[in-house]
Amino acid sequence: MPAPRNRRGLSRSVALAATAAASLLVGLLGPATAYADTPPADSIHSANIEHVAYVPKPSTVRNVNSDLAFTGDYAIGGNYDGFVIYDISDPENTRVLTEVLCPGGQGDVSVSGDLLYFSVDYARASDECGAPAVPTSDPNGFEGIRIFDISDKENPEYVAAVRTDCGSHTNTLVPSKDGESDLIYVSSYSPSSNFPNCRPPHDKISIIEVPHDDPASAAIVNEPVLFPDGGNHDQDGLLLPTQGCHDITVYAEKDIAAGACMGDGILMDISDPVNPVVTEVVQDPNFAFWHSATFTNDARNVVFTDELGGGGAPTCTEEIGGQRGANAIYSINGTDAAPEMDFASYYKIDRHQGDQVCVAHNGSLIPVPGQDFFVQSWYQGGVSIMDFNNPRKPKEIAFFDVDSRVEEGVLDNDTWSTYYYNGYIYSNDITRGLDVLKVTDPRLRAAERITFDELNPQNQESYRPGR
Repeated sequence: MPAPRNRRGLSRSVALAATAAASLLVGLLGPATAYADTPPADSIHSANIEHVAYVPKPSTVRNVNSDLAFTGDYAIGGNYDGFVIYDISDPENTRVLTEVLCPGGQGDVSVSGDLLYFSVDYARASDECGAPAVPTSDPNGFEGIRIFDISDKENPEYVAAVRTDCGSHTNTLVPSKDGESDLIYVSSYSPSSNFPNCRPPHDKISIIEVPHDDPASAAIVNEPVLFPDGGNHDQDGLLLPTQGCHDITVYAEKDIAAGACMGDGILMDISDPVNPVVTEVVQDPNFAFWHSATFTNDARNVVFTDELGGGGAPTCTEEIGGQRGANAIYSINGTDAAPEMDFASYYKIDRHQGDQVCVAHNGSLIPVPGQDFFVQSWYQGGVSIMDFNNPRKPKEIAFFDVDSRVEEGVLDNDTWSTYYYNGYIYSNDITRGLDVLKVTDPRLRAAERITFDELNPQNQESYRPGR
């Protein structure tokens, strides 16, 4: 297949329907192709990883589990019905502390001290937690960001809401330069002329400022246009053309950000975080849907993921191959003012999943100083750890993949987000709940000496020995 290409100088939030994913895959495979339904391995995990805790999804959570954020001894798991706070002070005895019901779809979460930011991209009649769903065509429907005070972890308080155009599919915490407020980059996509609050072209993000001393006064401070030239509309195999971003990851210490924006991967200069500037754009004919991004600790490389099939189709098969529905690793060269992303390689799990839904999804670095390891969700493909110290030759070194075809009677995994935090790996599973893993691989042992007070994987912080 053709290699990615760079375009120098280029500077809605809907679920991707399974029918659209199926149509795409038919186009890729042809009508005569069948999936080889073979178990992925003879074990549910590799020898260097242990399954140390499992917390079933609370009965009040009737819908999909989504993203995770961490603060102190707590993990916060978003879901389409609200969020769950887990006590992880003893990770191997993780327990549910608090369940907050506040439906809104997606449930992407970020945490900053006592404040929690929650994405709403399924329209509600008002910004109240109990408000019923309304059609997206309702001009009075609410979508955007909800703000909670979680200083009392057992009794979170709903503080404020900020409406944004096209709602919020994801949100990214960006620390302000003065430390007195938070900035929230709000990503959403897929506008329609039928949506009064989300008409095309939707080529922007919303930036919300939240003063720490008065979070109820949170408001939009900018709506920068990222694609004044329209973005990528002509790439073969795209589920949707570029009309907004799915996710943005910032590395505030280095004043950079990476955006995964449907048909484009971008770098941004965020030295003025209220006014981000796109500095580089890359396109890849093998990528159907640019989904998320992660920098290496030294910011010399960036990993983008391709959510081929929109999370509703089986793509981890021999027929699809290793270049679609995969990660793409790019090396960052050039200068700070004019960076260049150069394609290095693809990475995709080779444990074929047959007709199970499997594609690259959310992950984070494992903080081994001077080394590059990445733990990641693959939906029903489970959890994979990638060694990409050589960005041109990435490889899997560990996995966790609960599969009833391998071990009878288990509940198959379907993991949305997997992140490493203070010695353990946490996997927020759409159906199972929360899985806690411990890696025993000597190559990763140094990560146990790195601790964070807080972790929002889309707001990267550097790590070093003795941190």
